[in-house]
Amino acid sequence: MTSAPWHAVSVAEAAGRLGVDPALGLDPEEAARRLARDGPNTVPERGGRRLRDLLLEQVRDVMILLLLAAAVVSGLVGDLADTIAIVVILVLNAAIGVVQGLRAEHALEALRALSAPQAEVLRGGRPTRVDSAEVVVGDVVLLEAGALVPADLRLVEAASLSVAEAALTGESVPVTKGTRPVHGTAVPVGDRSCMAHRGTEVTSGRGVGLAVAVGSDTEIGRVAELIIGADDVRTPLQRRLAHLSTRLAAAVVVISAVVFVAGLLRGEDPVVMLLTAVSLAVAAVPEALPAVVTISLALGAAVMVRQQALVRRLPAVETLGSVTHICSDKTGTLTRNRMAVDAVWTPSGDTDGLAEALVACTDAVLGDGDDDARGDPTEVALLRHAARTATGPARPRVGELPFDAERRRMLTLHARGSAGSAGSADRYVAFAKGAPESLMPRCVLDEGLRREADERARTMAAAGLRVLAVARRDLDRLPEDLREVEGGMTLLGLVGLLDPPRPEAAAAVAECRAAGIVPVMITGDHPVTAHAIAERVGVAEPYHDASDVLTGQDLADLDDAALEARVLGARVYARVDPAQKIRIVRALQAQGQVAAMTGDGVNDAPALRQADIGVAMGAGGTDVARGASAMVLLDDNFATIVGAVREGRRIYDNIRRFVKYTLTSNAGEIWVMFLGPLLGLPLPLLPLQILWINLVTDGLPGLALAREPAEPTVMRRPPRPPEESIFAHGVTWHIAWVGLLIGGVSLAGMGWARLEGAENWQTVVFTVLVLAQLGHSLAVRSETQPSFGRRFATNPALLGAVVLTVGLQLAVVYLPWLQGVFQTGGLSARQLVVCVGLALVVPAAVEGEKALVRRGLLYDARARRVGG
Repeated sequence: MTSAPWHAVSVAEAAGRLGVDPALGLDPEEAARRLARDGPNTVPERGGRRLRDLLLEQVRDVMILLLLAAAVVSGLVGDLADTIAIVVILVLNAAIGVVQGLRAEHALEALRALSAPQAEVLRGGRPTRVDSAEVVVGDVVLLEAGALVPADLRLVEAASLSVAEAALTGESVPVTKGTRPVHGTAVPVGDRSCMAHRGTEVTSGRGVGLAVAVGSDTEIGRVAELIIGADDVRTPLQRRLAHLSTRLAAAVVVISAVVFVAGLLRGEDPVVMLLTAVSLAVAAVPEALPAVVTISLALGAAVMVRQQALVRRLPAVETLGSVTHICSDKTGTLTRNRMAVDAVWTPSGDTDGLAEALVACTDAVLGDGDDDARGDPTEVALLRHAARTATGPARPRVGELPFDAERRRMLTLHARGSAGSAGSADRYVAFAKGAPESLMPRCVLDEGLRREADERARTMAAAGLRVLAVARRDLDRLPEDLREVEGGMTLLGLVGLLDPPRPEAAAAVAECRAAGIVPVMITGDHPVTAHAIAERVGVAEPYHDASDVLTGQDLADLDDAALEARVLGARVYARVDPAQKIRIVRALQAQGQVAAMTGDGVNDAPALRQADIGVAMGAGGTDVARGASAMVLLDDNFATIVGAVREGRRIYDNIRRFVKYTLTSNAGEIWVMFLGPLLGLPLPLLPLQILWINLVTDGLPGLALAREPAEPTVMRRPPRPPEESIFAHGVTWHIAWVGLLIGGVSLAGMGWARLEGAENWQTVVFTVLVLAQLGHSLAVRSETQPSFGRRFATNPALLGAVVLTVGLQLAVVYLPWLQGVFQTGGLSARQLVVCVGLALVVPAAVEGEKALVRRGLLYDARARRVGG
């Protein structure tokens, strides 16, 4: 066997070395054996965090290390029970952190698997579509424009084949490929004209190649091995929250130091004060925020997959809430991508005769199923329409004049006898269909009927329909020249066809408008047709006409400044080529807009990359378009984009809820520990109690908020500005005053219990603080609507988390063996009622805040609402 590199050997030698017939490909069984032998065709990626990494993350936190050190000190001075309890709670916290991290990684892995590209290969002589990971050495790979090359290939055929190799070589100009060997062992990748390498893009033509290297053995696999490292899956929002956590940690360290010094000045035990200060710092810093954000985004993306929207890049979920314009293709996205008869006119009302002509004068064939029809889409539509009324078999065809671009019509000649007597028939009938201006002059029409037919044709055309005239002529004999038949015909009627809007398109567009999002149609179709569809689905206003449509020629005549001046008012673009889409996106972005752009072709990729959210077609799109996009529509449906925006808004709202809830809870704990000593009260909480509150209130209830369903008004708000802080619209003030309120009612409970002479006063403040935070978790579920009415049971996960947390708190209060650990004392019925009453002040106050917001008296949050 020769050791020559693959680019230097002939096609025959390459096939021999691989043991494959290029005309047949591998047998499926042999492909399976090679896959099992060599492993999947995947290149090394920046992998997700492993269990070991997640465990190390939990113990690397400075606050955790400080608390561990404090626990050791506590053990050395003889307080072994506290040391053990603190370590147990830290282990539980670490376990929760690891579980959160694993859930996030598993969700991300599932998304990566869903978005894997596919390849077309020959298996047993039949073209077969497989995941690119299943391509094996020796596979015969079929390439076409728009495909991503799945492996390193020795090309066998290349018909006008060009490949963009920028992903590998950095060369921006596509390279023309051939099949001749390139001799030499040190030939640069860019000069190997008979090779196509994994990860490059086919820009034009078609080709066939033998897979000579897969996975890590490919050129791009070797490059990938050099850059393996940790996969940074952090979104911009996560980075902002991580920065917030750092700043909060600095502030909390200062507060903890003040609490520590104040305790020492009051004569408290230094070890207890050290544990208290560090516990307070740990409890106040929202370490779970990045994990919760990842889980929320990843689980939200999984929900979108079930709704036929595959999110390929996690930050896209976050960006969806800011989309201001959705620039959508017409065909297949707003329409059904299936022509249908929309209007029919007959001079005499004889629809049976028209149906007979449509069945006869067509080359299309209807199959058994609705999607089994074969032939030109227009003829299939005519045949489907005619099949509803036509009776009996089609007449035997004995001659035809096929449609051509010059005549713009088609004629077929039929025997008037039965299907079995075509040879003996002595009478014939001719049917014709074509453009009205081509066919109607060949029909015998009186002046009134001609005017009426012309008017009907113009009306249909103005409505964006493709209009066909249908005619008939009876004959006594077979003509020598069929062109003689095209005259003296009888007009049977006019048929208007249209690719009809999807049934759900109008509702989706209306929902866009209600959400403050501008739907824009961009199509290569005729301006009149584009405007007609746009008007039907609500993209264009009814009082506008096709002259308001911007065409590709208009775009060519406008410079960038002129386009930017018009882009905010434009709703329909027609006769636009894919290269002009990127100008539209840039013009919108120059005006401060956030644009989602759909596309399916190779030439759409630049616009998809430029857009804030690139949306590729999953059913009819190319691999290159999908690779350039942030989201893939698995059903090519405009309504799916709108559904994804709704889900994106819900996810962002839930992240805001979690931030609002957890920071308010932390603020409440800080106020209790900070104000208590300043008011002359003893230390309100023990270190272990602080850690317990942090564990049970930030854990299950906080995570359950991520499952909160969308508010009814979520799509009646304008888009969120992308630069808007997560603390905008009153969140900062809410955290401040509700945190102070939680601290206040907790200290009020402490003061009441001390006045009553209760020895378990610390258990009272401990319980009030937990119950107040749980009440807040229920109230914070909506920013404007009451949480204790119809919405109360809409999040069973949160209700279950609250009930479980209350049960855990009662166990700590009443179970003797836990009382010893947490130094609690059982509450009397009267004390428990007081605790519950004080805690309910918090959700009641939050509901009052929401009532003021609804009336427009507080914050500006709901001023963003539109459409009610």
